[in-house]
Amino acid sequence: MTKPAGPLAGIKVLELGTLIAGPFCARMLAEFGAEVIKIESPDGGDPIRQWRILKDGTSLWWSVQARNKKSVTLNLKHEEAQQIARRLALDADVIIENYRPGVLEKWQLGYDQLKADNPATIMVRLSGYGQTGPLKDLPGFGAIGESMGGLRYVSGHADRPPVRVGISIGDSVAALHGVIGAMMALRHRDATGGRWNGKQGDACVAGQGQMVDVALYESVFNLMESLVPEFDQAGVVRERTGGALPGIVPSNTYTTGDGENIVIAGNGDAIFKRLMRAIERIDLADDPELARNDGRVPRTVEIDDAISAWCATQTISSALAVLRAADVPVGKIYSVRDMMTDPHFLARGMFEQHHFADGTPIKLPAITPKLSETPGETRWLGPTLGEHNGEVLAGLGYDKQEIARLHQDGVL
Repeated sequence: MTKPAGPLAGIKVLELGTLIAGPFCARMLAEFGAEVIKIESPDGGDPIRQWRILKDGTSLWWSVQARNKKSVTLNLKHEEAQQIARRLALDADVIIENYRPGVLEKWQLGYDQLKADNPATIMVRLSGYGQTGPLKDLPGFGAIGESMGGLRYVSGHADRPPVRVGISIGDSVAALHGVIGAMMALRHRDATGGRWNGKQGDACVAGQGQMVDVALYESVFNLMESLVPEFDQAGVVRERTGGALPGIVPSNTYTTGDGENIVIAGNGDAIFKRLMRAIERIDLADDPELARNDGRVPRTVEIDDAISAWCATQTISSALAVLRAADVPVGKIYSVRDMMTDPHFLARGMFEQHHFADGTPIKLPAITPKLSETPGETRWLGPTLGEHNGEVLAGLGYDKQEIARLHQDGVL
């Protein structure tokens, strides 16, 4: 049987970005079939190539973050490189960038500049603070977005400074907002006329493109649940509560007798009763004051102490067995070591086996979400710097001699 093409097969994406937010956005489109051309500086390329754990001088993270992408080197400070990038941008369905606002405009690659020639231009712009507003020109990494967007304030324990999640969650959340925006913009373009036919004037046929303005802090802010109406109507400022879910009881992290950490969410009214019976606290299960969440909240400490005391008498295995038998939502807090051997991870095919060019095997995380008919796939690992210069430039009409000249002139 012929393997089905990805759902984004035929979509061309130009990636003008580095590190996390823009490249992660483009990565997801590449995983589902889009042709992604990644523009990198000839001087070392994307800095993420050297981040965290390296193999033969290249980051293992790169294998994932740049899978399925084509690497083209362009020195965008060079006018001829800007012209090449412009040709690629005008031919793309989606352009993804995460420079500071104004940088692309200096290179004649801004949204309005491209749209003047291609009205179907879709540009996803990811930045710390967005394309407008008094802070737009400031640098903004994921940590800043997490802080301004409210996530850091509520993360950690009440008696200690805020903490960060152990990954660049702000960048990744912004990237996912970028993917959503790109999909909606493509849908609108196709509904209003489709892809640009490359002609101008009366011969121009194109749907309506648009700019997708993604701010890191706004992407994080979008996750903050009832933060705004609670403050607006009740004057409540949500504070740090450690492992607990504020105002929803019980939902917390507990430690078992063998030193493992377990999350128990017994906050549904019926679930609470089952949980209390499972830990042999019939008195709490049958207490009418605790029948609903609003009655449990004032007695949070008492309830958590009861659960903690029971967990201290259990191993992680016994605690999971008892609570799952009682149909209580419960889970061990996994490390990557736990994940790699977990039967459910394995049954769901959450790891892919690949090989570097030298034959060394490497496992990568599988692609999500899982589509039943047109699933994503890893076609190749992160490319070497400039690996696709010849292929992509040949597609623009450059011959081998011209490509060699571009190299010699410092364009590539």
